Amino acid sequence: MTVLDARALNRATLARQLLLDRADMPALDAVAHLGGLQAQEPQEPFVGLWSRLRAFAPPALSDLLTGRAAVRIHLMRRTVHLVTADDALSWRARYDAMLRQRVLGTYRRELDGVDLDELAAVGRAVMADGEPRSMPELARALIEHWPTAGVRALGEMLLAALIPVVQLPPRGLWRAKAGVRNALFSSWLGREMDPLASDDSDPVGQALVRRYLAAFGPASSADLRAWCGLAGLPAAVAAMREELVVFRDERGRKLLDLPDAPRPGPDAPAPVRFLPAFDNAVLGYDDRSRIIDDAHRGLSVTGARFVLVDGRVAATWTVEADTVIVTPLRRFSPADRTAVAEHGQELASFLSDKDSDRVQIAAAPL
Repeated sequence: MTVLDARALNRATLARQLLLDRADMPALDAVAHLGGLQAQEPQEPFVGLWSRLRAFAPPALSDLLTGRAAVRIHLMRRTVHLVTADDALSWRARYDAMLRQRVLGTYRRELDGVDLDELAAVGRAVMADGEPRSMPELARALIEHWPTAGVRALGEMLLAALIPVVQLPPRGLWRAKAGVRNALFSSWLGREMDPLASDDSDPVGQALVRRYLAAFGPASSADLRAWCGLAGLPAAVAAMREELVVFRDERGRKLLDLPDAPRPGPDAPAPVRFLPAFDNAVLGYDDRSRIIDDAHRGLSVTGARFVLVDGRVAATWTVEADTVIVTPLRRFSPADRTAVAEHGQELASFLSDKDSDRVQIAAAPL
């Protein structure tokens, strides 16, 4: 069985994530290929697509949201993701049980004694008038029925788990600052989500496996779970085993992949890339060592934005007064420093609508 070292896995990840070479594809196709973009921070998907697409213009993504071709929903890992409307309708039912359990994991005491099916029915009845609502607004409309649960717990369970809703624009539009207002799938997308299939081979799970491997493979079953948050995919993997190829990493872990997916050689050049907060290129794995050193892994869940140098996390970045500020996590070679500065200028120009190309690179750690 072929063994893939960390550098080979890194280059495969970059190629699948459109980070080795920027892609010539529409924004909607990129969102679909990536299986969605982590969108807990509303403006971050714009940087994610800018880093991956050659001719990306922010209005293209805003238009997808206002045109209802893409939506913001709770999905992978119970976090907000920006996904295509087609994927939202196809996948959402498969996430029902996981979303419930994750909300209960946080609010089990507050929701003790609450009949979740009854809560869902009452919540749907309130939302059926088609009026968008914030989480507190919906929860306060129901609090008299479950006064001991509390507004926060009821709202989270209703809108992050029980009721399939989308977060409406202007939330998530370019440069927009707007609170979260929610509408039912049926009112925003024109139909209900697809029902959960009764097929024991888990066809939706199989679709998720294929899409994950296309954008993240080669990867282990643990990596797959880390990305989607679903534990129950063994049936899907078993049903499609014959169409997959298997590798091992240097630790002996079994890695699954699609046979014709790109696996560039370990010497493929990797340009500097700036990643947004919570980018799935980092978060989409249980073993993130292919792209970030274990010493810095903790940064990946704090909202730090990363700079990739030679395909690996080498710095963080922020923006202050239209200036991109890079903080190295290790020393840069002169060539790397130049490349980071040049790419940072491009990012500053993108974020400021060409008003600034200022970059500051802080001192490297000793």
